[in-house]
Amino acid sequence: MNIEQHKAWVIEFYRNRGWLQLSSDRRLNFLTEEVGELSQAIRQFEYGRDHPGDKVVSKQTEKDHIVEELADVMDEVLIFCDKYDISVQDLLDYSEAKLAKRFKTE
Repeated sequence: MNIEQHKAWVIEFYRNRGWLQLSSDRRLNFLTEEVGELSQAIRQFEYGRDHPGDKVVSKQTEKDHIVEELADVMDEVLIFCDKYDISVQDLLDYSEAKLAKRFKTE
């Protein structure tokens, strides 16, 4: 599945669950929550935690958690793309053009 197909799949999944109609500020709240969870996963992978309630897991399990949280962040971004009728390709093109212009690369 490519990213546009995944976007369509996520949108349909959220629509079927009744989650798609949530307001932008609620969606932004979910995105912020997912970024926080990504931050925790990266901190765990990079530095570990010394907390008595945490069980010890393998580095692969920690990395898998980073993948999970990155996917959650991506899905929230894709939902915003759909909401504002922005193609993923437009996002990629904009990012590349902005960075190339900012740093004068080609």
